[in-house]
Amino acid sequence: MMELEKEAPPPAVVVMGVSGCGKSSVGAGIAARNGMRFVEGDQLHPARNVAKMAEGIPLTDADRLPWLDRIGAEIKTAQKASQGLVISCSALKRSYRDRLRQAAGGYLAFVFLEGSLDLLLSRMQARQGHFMPASLLDSQLQTLEPPTGEAGVVTVAIDMALDDMVALACEGLRGVADKGGFHAG
Repeated sequence: MMELEKEAPPPAVVVMGVSGCGKSSVGAGIAARNGMRFVEGDQLHPARNVAKMAEGIPLTDADRLPWLDRIGAEIKTAQKASQGLVISCSALKRSYRDRLRQAAGGYLAFVFLEGSLDLLLSRMQARQGHFMPASLLDSQLQTLEPPTGEAGVVTVAIDMALDDMVALACEGLRGVADKGGFHAG
């Protein structure tokens, strides 16, 4: 007897990159265009992480793991409820992205927002009321392992208008879906 192929869960998208790249704005735009829920990943940080960053202290892997697990749980919950989800998360290292992929059962796409140091720094310095100081940008860039060559990743440059960034991200995500869905495992 032939086993029926299990239907893939609805799409889950992580909008990733260093602080100041526009994860929240692009993520909200992707979600709005696709009728999906958007979750601001920074809101899932434990209070001690926020306090540490606000003091200008870079997070360690040990600091980030509980946060990544909360993000993974959000993805898994959305999939169990058959809901699409877009969530922002720096996802700076391959091991972090693999942890999120594992939580999602492999059904996960990433939108990597990439830009120059000067542009990122100017955006961070212009932000009002964000806990992440511009002084931590260097540590994030040092930690970043760009997702070059990873399956299910769309890279978008941040040196354009927000609507253009969202449009390019959505176009890239359609390409990911056309190549066999969001399964990146």
